[in-house]
Amino acid sequence: AIARSTVGFTGADLENLLNEAALLAAREGKTKIGLKDIDNAFLKVIMGNEKKNRVITEHERKITAYHEAGHALTSRVLPTQDPVQQVSIVPRGRAGGFTLNMPKEDKYYNTKQQMEEELIVLLGGRVAEKLIMDDISTGASNDLERATATARNMITRYGMSDESDMVAMETVTNQYLGGDTSLACSAETQSKIDAQVVELVRKQHEKALAILKDNRGKLDELASYLYEHETITGEEFMRILNENAST
Repeated sequence: AIARSTVGFTGADLENLLNEAALLAAREGKTKIGLKDIDNAFLKVIMGNEKKNRVITEHERKITAYHEAGHALTSRVLPTQDPVQQVSIVPRGRAGGFTLNMPKEDKYYNTKQQMEEELIVLLGGRVAEKLIMDDISTGASNDLERATATARNMITRYGMSDESDMVAMETVTNQYLGGDTSLACSAETQSKIDAQVVELVRKQHEKALAILKDNRGKLDELASYLYEHETITGEEFMRILNENAST
């Protein structure tokens, strides 16, 4: 169970994880580290501390529930995305909630399809908000930053654009000291790149909307469960999706 949840961890990452788990176990007076301690430590390491005292309005709670349900549902529908391990609307760190996907094995490369579908998942939260609430919130700011960066990298660095062909127009310097980037193209080409980024994100946004409209019933079920219970495990997530699957 630990190995499955720590794919890609280095030795130092595992050491940090077990140190945190030891602290959590000691605070509860335990003499041994249990799997629950490791699970809680894992969330603390990758997501930050749980904000137990943060006051959340019912409206914000509903927005967050649909936002995270949108991420989780789109990732389940798309074939290249990692399985959902946990979904929560409990605030941690800077996030109002989170959807945790864990790979089954180490990955060293990403394909164009994987990256395009990653964009759909990143946009799924914002799309769910708009679909259900007919409004949008600031909760998707990090999602939009990541989606924009991914789309730009696809076009400028990985040659995954029909218009730009197989030309790398952006280079990374000092990759071990922050990874500064620089564009090696004209101002006119930079404007075209900006337009391509917007168009790519827009297309994936439309695909996310189509997925959530087609699965509106399951979106409502997941959001309602999250609203009531705050957290969904991977097993509970699959159970909800598999119930009355024909409807």
